[in-house]
Amino acid sequence: MNSPTQDRTVFLLAHTGRVAAVRSAERVVLGLQRCGIRVRLLAEEAADLPLPDSVELVDEIGPEAVEGCELIIVLGGDGTLLRGAESARASGVPMLGVNLGRVGFLAEAERDDLDKVVDRVATKEYEVEERMTLDVLVRTDGRVVHTDWALNEASVEKASRERMLEVVTEVDGRPVSRFGGDGVVCATPTGSTAYAFSAGGPVVWPQVEALLMVPISAHALFAKPLVTSPASVLAVEVQPQTPNGVLWCDGRRTVELPAGARVEVRRGAVPVRLARLHHASFTDRLVAKFALPVAGWRGAPA
Repeated sequence: MNSPTQDRTVFLLAHTGRVAAVRSAERVVLGLQRCGIRVRLLAEEAADLPLPDSVELVDEIGPEAVEGCELIIVLGGDGTLLRGAESARASGVPMLGVNLGRVGFLAEAERDDLDKVVDRVATKEYEVEERMTLDVLVRTDGRVVHTDWALNEASVEKASRERMLEVVTEVDGRPVSRFGGDGVVCATPTGSTAYAFSAGGPVVWPQVEALLMVPISAHALFAKPLVTSPASVLAVEVQPQTPNGVLWCDGRRTVELPAGARVEVRRGAVPVRLARLHHASFTDRLVAKFALPVAGWRGAPA
């Protein structure tokens, strides 16, 4: 019978510019190697770590870099986790996040759980779930000029602080509302606790299949957050007479939007796969991440 760690490789992605991340990465690498699991890292990040020569190094992250890997373990805050999600989506390799930042809703574990993470990976005691993504395209003069994707959100925002961005929102080919403001966030349930939450949108449980459209500081009588079918197509049209806008995808990739541009957002064809160690409900995660007061709760009667 094969041992559970035979011929297994894990890719480790870490924000090694921080002391805590360096120590955490070293701990994970050595722990996995003791379990007989090969570890692959970016050469740039490995240079900051006191690691054995047996670690595999690659020059840049991408589908080829994680080929043959069982997992992508990401150590860091939300930005590092979203960086890991790019490779997870492109390769289909599940991502397991360890939060070294503040909130970290995408993370499955915290810094104090590093030994548990290594143990669970070594014994394959984890499950994999798929998270919805967004496919995004930009049209100008009817032509598609840019395509992108997002795990959390695609946001259409004003490019200048001095001027409002005038937009018309649309759902399934029908106009909903025109308003001026700071922009519009189109989000997945995963992204409902990120930018959409800060803009006043609802918290949507990850198991719910839906798309969200949340106006940002809109000057309008009706500019409420909308929750639509996952099969819907959301659109934001930048009005011709307004200043240029900008499209941000997950706060990482950006493209300028000239006046008259149209941004269309639909359910992504390719999900991101996340490795889960815990069976705790999203409700418990929400309470813990936001430190919500629950004193006085008595629960349902027996």
